[in-house]
Amino acid sequence: MSQAIITKLGKKGAIYIPKQISERLGLREGDKVLMKVDDNKLIFEFIQDPLSLALKIKKWSRTTVEEFEKESEADQNALSGN
Repeated sequence: MSQAIITKLGKKGAIYIPKQISERLGLREGDKVLMKVDDNKLIFEFIQDPLSLALKIKKWSRTTVEEFEKESEADQNALSGN
């Protein structure tokens, strides 16, 4: 479903996202935004924090810190040729 709202450019070029849009997108203060200009259009892409994203997704595996460290060391040894 498409949603369009007209808003004004604020002081110092600030653009404020209306509450109903930020809620619909699940945005919070401090979220990062990638802005692109394509022809005469400004495109916003919201970049989710990896930790927040990891907490939201369905878990599909389990591991312990020890297992993770062991696998990480094996990968590092393989990359360094040890």
